[in-house]
Amino acid sequence: MAINTATYTGESGVVRFSADSSGPVAMGSVRSFSIDQETQTIEKTAMGDTARGYLPGLKQFSGSMDIYLNDNDGPSGGNNNLLSAIGGANGSTAIELYPSGETTGIKLSGNVIITGHSITSNFDGMVEASVTFQGDGALTRTAL
Repeated sequence: MAINTATYTGESGVVRFSADSSGPVAMGSVRSFSIDQETQTIEKTAMGDTARGYLPGLKQFSGSMDIYLNDNDGPSGGNNNLLSAIGGANGSTAIELYPSGETTGIKLSGNVIITGHSITSNFDGMVEASVTFQGDGALTRTAL
C-alpha cells in the first residue's frame, strides 16, 4: 500500500455549502475552517475484570469556519445561504470541505446543521463572521 507523503498548504482551501437541493455553492472569502471527528466509546467492563474495556460506538463530526462577511452575494450565494441556515429550519444541508483545493489532497463531505454564527466588526479591520456546525450523519472522506 502506497503512503501519501505529500504535505499541503491551506491557501487553496475551498468550502462549498448548500441551503437547498440545488447543490453546494463555493463560499467566497473563507479565511479558515476546521473539522472535528470523534467516536464515542461504550464500556464493556464486567465484574471480575481487572481493567476497563471499551468498544467503539457512534461517530460524529462538527466544525467551524471563519469568513469575511459578504451579505450581498445574491440569493444563491454561499455566504447568504450559510448565515440564513442557522438552526436547520429546512433540515440539514450539504457541505464540502477541500483543505488543500479541489484537485489535490482530500474532500470531506456530509450534511450539517448550522448551530451558530457571530459577526465581528473592528474600526481598522474587515467584518468577519465565525460559523459553527454539527454534522448530521456520516462524514465522507474522498481522495482527490
